[in-house]
Amino acid sequence: MAKVHVKKGDRVYVLTGEERGKSGKILRVLPKKNRVIIDGINMMKKHTRPTPTNTQGGIIESPAPMDASKVMLVCPHCDKPSRVQRQRDPNGVVRICKRCDRPID
Repeated sequence: MAKVHVKKGDRVYVLTGEERGKSGKILRVLPKKNRVIIDGINMMKKHTRPTPTNTQGGIIESPAPMDASKVMLVCPHCDKPSRVQRQRDPNGVVRICKRCDRPID
């Protein structure tokens, strides 16, 4: 299984594509497919027909997954997009910001 450089709840900056320059919070990480779902970014529309549970039907908007390589973690300390370095610690593995050299977790 591939390692993803971001976790659920992280704030990320989108590097490429239609949503370039936007940032948002990660709702879900799909490590097997190397994809992330970001709140309010890469929105897709789904047309639904009326059902007993949803009597109105209509168009529902929801965020679609995008490749994890197209996003960059925003450091909570320096508040800028930065690369992530992993270091072993007695408590486990710690992610470190390459810009300010401070731990992210």
